[in-house]
Amino acid sequence: MNAPLPQDWTLANQQLLVAEFERLKERLRLPSAAASAATTGGAEKIAAARQAIRGESAIDWLCTAFGLSEFESDLLLLCAGTEMDADLARICAEAQGDPLRPWPTFGLALAALASPHWSALTPQRPLRRWRLLDLDDRMGLSAGRLRIDERVLHFLVGINELEPRLAHLLRPARALPRQAGMHADTTHEVVATLKSARENGALPVIVFEGDDPAAHEDIAARVAEALGLNCLSIQSADIPANAEERAALITLWQREATLLGTALLVILDNAADHAANAFLERVGGVCLVSSQTAPSLHAGTRRFTVDKPSSHDRRQLWMDSLGPNNTLHASAELEQAASHFRLGSRAVQEIARTLSADMAVPKGAKAPVTSAASLWNGCRQESRAAMENLAQRIETKADWDALILPEAQLAVLRQIAAQLRQRFKVQEEWGFANKGNRGLGLATLFAGESGTGKTLAAEVLAHTLQLDLYRIDLSAMVSKYIGETEKNLRKVFDAAENCGAILLFDEADALFGKRTEVKDSHDRYANIEVSYLLQRMEAYHGLAILTTNLKSGIDTAFLRRLRFVVQFPFPDQPQRSALWQRAFPPATPTRELDLDKLSRLSMTGGSIRNIALNAAFLAADDGEPVGMKHLLQAAHTEASKRDRPLADAETRGWA
Repeated sequence: MNAPLPQDWTLANQQLLVAEFERLKERLRLPSAAASAATTGGAEKIAAARQAIRGESAIDWLCTAFGLSEFESDLLLLCAGTEMDADLARICAEAQGDPLRPWPTFGLALAALASPHWSALTPQRPLRRWRLLDLDDRMGLSAGRLRIDERVLHFLVGINELEPRLAHLLRPARALPRQAGMHADTTHEVVATLKSARENGALPVIVFEGDDPAAHEDIAARVAEALGLNCLSIQSADIPANAEERAALITLWQREATLLGTALLVILDNAADHAANAFLERVGGVCLVSSQTAPSLHAGTRRFTVDKPSSHDRRQLWMDSLGPNNTLHASAELEQAASHFRLGSRAVQEIARTLSADMAVPKGAKAPVTSAASLWNGCRQESRAAMENLAQRIETKADWDALILPEAQLAVLRQIAAQLRQRFKVQEEWGFANKGNRGLGLATLFAGESGTGKTLAAEVLAHTLQLDLYRIDLSAMVSKYIGETEKNLRKVFDAAENCGAILLFDEADALFGKRTEVKDSHDRYANIEVSYLLQRMEAYHGLAILTTNLKSGIDTAFLRRLRFVVQFPFPDQPQRSALWQRAFPPATPTRELDLDKLSRLSMTGGSIRNIALNAAFLAADDGEPVGMKHLLQAAHTEASKRDRPLADAETRGWA
């Protein structure tokens, strides 16, 4: 005969419960002395069931975890039995002399169970402290119905699943496939901190502060795993403001943390949230907090700064995420992407995973090939969302051929482009970033009359460097309320730092003007706004372009902090001739245009584009190619906008 197979733990655990229920039936049927004698056979069945489990049963684990006495354990089993065993429920009703009461009461338990003690049902003892039992006290403490909590009943039969009342509030914390180096160091430090605190008996609340919430969650999940725990997260907005409801949530969570072996990550949306802070001070256990700013907690916290990876760590994370031997590993494009786009840990890995799915391995090649353009565009798309609601994104198509400027101005613009391209090499590899963050930005002033090409030059830089260009709406930035202007600008600069965008403050003298002598409180707060801008301009790592029609209107303190100042001159006649040559697309039909005569018209490039476009509409309406007569009519229309009629010498011989 074959040897019996080892019993499944769940089945063996349930057989133990059946044996325990039989023991309780005997105690309820007979007087206490006879019951003690009659349960000898039941004890043998219980011992055999425990041996079959080959480990700790659910009831034994509960007794150890929550510190239950023998009487409290039997009371919990009695409540479970009346739910699972109809015969035990009937016997309870008979023992109480009422067939309509097939449930246990505290009075029945005191009379029938071994080693009874009145304190078992006090609010401070485990049965009610951890809500293992519920008491219907409408008939008093002794006669009120006792019912086992559903979650605990399922645990006793071997089903250990998340408390349904918490399921809609909690979700598993998500670990990332890879960690940046600085985040791995933080993980090791937090694990060491909590292990040391466990030995001393007082666990601190671990607070992650910084701008990479995905890394906060990743570290929390890894820390919990290192401690042999799961990790669940809750949003601070879901923590009740009502003190009684909050206390109930804390109790349920503490019980759940014990049953499931779980750490808690609180994602704090508002550092000043009173309910969340009150929850954190009482929740206990392994508790971690993710916050952009420091919460106002009392003593008993350990704070760790977890920001988005540095350029060096980000570059390494890109390499690890793209996979071994990827063709981009040693490329300049990867360095530029790591430098320009301040992406968080999750964003880098998600982009890399998407690119990996599209990788091509050429025939005969060992290394997968990832398009540098795909990498760059993936970064742009991912980082764009943060800026979309803060500023207007300008679609850029113009290239260097569209700019008609003196060579000196063009040389400065190309130098700006070169500095953006080589930012990673100079700042990170050559060590300039180690000397401090100030002065590493490319704040630039474009000064010149309207229409001389300032905005066009910004478009050319953005198009050449394949960066997004955002025009900042000054009317949306400036607020009459104290501190709001700085808050609005902070959002723009912070978002721009992350996406490497080019910021265009058009007609910036309205916001970046000269600081005034303080005569009243309005002047003082206006100067504070300007000072704040000075600091952000100096610290901003990207390219911020300020355009103005009047350079003298800019505060000299700004000029000192600007890396480049480009003066856009009014175009001379040769430049105007070149502008007219580029004014019409190749597909536009033209007839007998005299560039020499057109170049005598004293207009900026912006006005020339307007005249060309208006003339094209006139010619299309006439059903003719664009001719000098259409340009003459359009030129007069453009001049009327400036209240300065055209001189005869400027348009003589046009038509």
